[in-house]
Amino acid sequence: MEFTKRFLRAKNPCANGFRWFVRHVEDGASYQEALDTLVQAGRVEDACWLLTQFGPTDAVLTVDAIEAEAIVFSGTLEVRGHIEVSTVVRAGRMIRAGGGIRAGEQIIAGDGIRVGGGIRCDGSLSSGGDVRAEWGVEVQKALSCADDVRAGWDLICGDKLNVGGHIVVGQDLITQGAVTCGKSVRVGGRLTAADSVRAEQGIWTGDDIACGMHLEAGWGIKSAGAIEAQGAVKAGESLCAHGEICAGTGYGVYAGLSVQVDTWAASAQVMAATKPEGLMSGCWAGPSPLA
Repeated sequence: MEFTKRFLRAKNPCANGFRWFVRHVEDGASYQEALDTLVQAGRVEDACWLLTQFGPTDAVLTVDAIEAEAIVFSGTLEVRGHIEVSTVVRAGRMIRAGGGIRAGEQIIAGDGIRVGGGIRCDGSLSSGGDVRAEWGVEVQKALSCADDVRAGWDLICGDKLNVGGHIVVGQDLITQGAVTCGKSVRVGGRLTAADSVRAEQGIWTGDDIACGMHLEAGWGIKSAGAIEAQGAVKAGESLCAHGEICAGTGYGVYAGLSVQVDTWAASAQVMAATKPEGLMSGCWAGPSPLA
């Protein structure tokens, strides 16, 4: 793809950006040359805008490591070692690294992120595919992923966590915003959220669940620890906890919301150390066999 002034003008760029482009990028420059020129000049936002407007390519950049102020690449980044940037890492398609990724402001991948180490970003992370890290994932702002998020260690998010697929975490999941999951949530340790947690399928944790507002699953919820929410606790099928199940003041505990009442004894059991106060639906079955 070659760029010309007429080609760019058709995308209605801002006047300042267009004037800069006319002065610094020659007609006929390649797509990636234009992106590189913008990044080298410190116009990273303009490079990201250009990639958003014209979309990804099938190009692949294979390198040993990346250490830079920023990188915006139209295709797939294949990095044998680590990626360390001060501001933005963005790829039109995949980001793959044998080591980890560290970014100061943003990590964006059109098709997914897979790393052999950990991911750390002082800003936000967005992926059009899955995010997989052999170690942990720590994002100071929002994390948005169209497919699965899998972290071998902790997953820490400083704002909203929005995942279209499964969430699978080896250790703790800690978030300062709401958690929205299009499939299931499986956490090896503790799940702590400052806001609501909602999973379209089930939720399973190896330790306590502490939720700052509502806790809701389309299927069942099972915890090897206690379940405590400041809002309502809602499960489409059964609720099971090693410890207590507690809803917030004035809220109820609900099981069996997605199954028929006459199947509650088998499909909407509620098991905990003691019968939850405010149990509104489901069949109380006594202490969990985990106890």
